[in-house]
Order: sequence, then structure tokens, then C-alpha cells
Amino acid sequence: MLAATSAPAIAMIETPEAKAAAADAAADAHADMIATFGVDELRPGQYLWDDEAGGGEPRVVVSLSNQMAFLYRGDRLAAVTTISSGKPGKDTPTGYFPILEKKPMHRSVKYDNAPMPHMQRIDKYGVALHAGVLPGHPASHGCIRLPAKFAAKLFSVTRVGTPVMIGA
Repeated sequence: MLAATSAPAIAMIETPEAKAAAADAAADAHADMIATFGVDELRPGQYLWDDEAGGGEPRVVVSLSNQMAFLYRGDRLAAVTTISSGKPGKDTPTGYFPILEKKPMHRSVKYDNAPMPHMQRIDKYGVALHAGVLPGHPASHGCIRLPAKFAAKLFSVTRVGTPVMIGA
């Protein structure tokens, strides 16, 4: 198993320009999903993964409005999944966030030691991508919950520094 790794010196960008670029990337990703996989939507907890998508540098795009996440390898869409983001009052931040830390198993310091399998932290406040319950709507405390099998596969292809763009 991978040991925990971190790189706290990498900066997050939550400027209006970064937020607009992330929103554009999310809209483009939805169009790429239709072109690549031939589907317009997925059921909660469903994901599609193309193992033949190549080995380019990974990047993650998240669409809060569609409750979906997209993995690119280079310029090619490799995978798509449903998510559950932050509920009202516990909103998931938008903008550009490199992965700051990865742990195969983490427990929340803030929320009753809640398990966060395949945790990939993206900000200094504890927001992360991780496996979790997917009810089909925003329900987390700000994190981006992923299907367990998708979270494990994503964890295996990303690294500290992998960009995550989160659009409204």
C-alpha cells in the first residue's frame, strides 16, 4: 500500500478567473462524456472507465451542477462518475486545487472519525476526494464523495500535485 504523501507548498487558486475556467472545464467534460461514452447521465454510484484511454498526465474535473467527476489522461477523457458534493451550508469550494495529500485510509478529524477511504486532500481545511455514500444529491460536509471502486482506481492513477478543477 502507498504511504501517506503530502506537498503543502502547492497553491490552490480560488480566484473568479479560476472558478470560471473550472466551470468551463466542467461543461466541456459533460460534452466529452457524451462523445466518448455515448451517454448523457449516470445513475447515482455508477461510473464508466476506459482502460484504453492512454497514459497521459491525469487531471480531474468536477461538475457540482451535474454532480459528476471526470478523469482525463492527457487530453483524453478516461473515466466519469457520479459524486456527492457538499450540502447547503457545507459547500464544496470551486476553482483549481492540486492534490495535496493522499492516504489509502483516513479518518475525519472533524466528523466523528468518519472513514475516508482512498482520501485525496485538496485544501488545507480537509476537503478531499474519497469513497463514500452517493445518494444522488449534495450530502457531504464539503468533500467530493466517489463510488468506492472508482475512488480506488482514481487513487492509483493520481499523485500529489495532480490538478483538480471544480466548477459550479
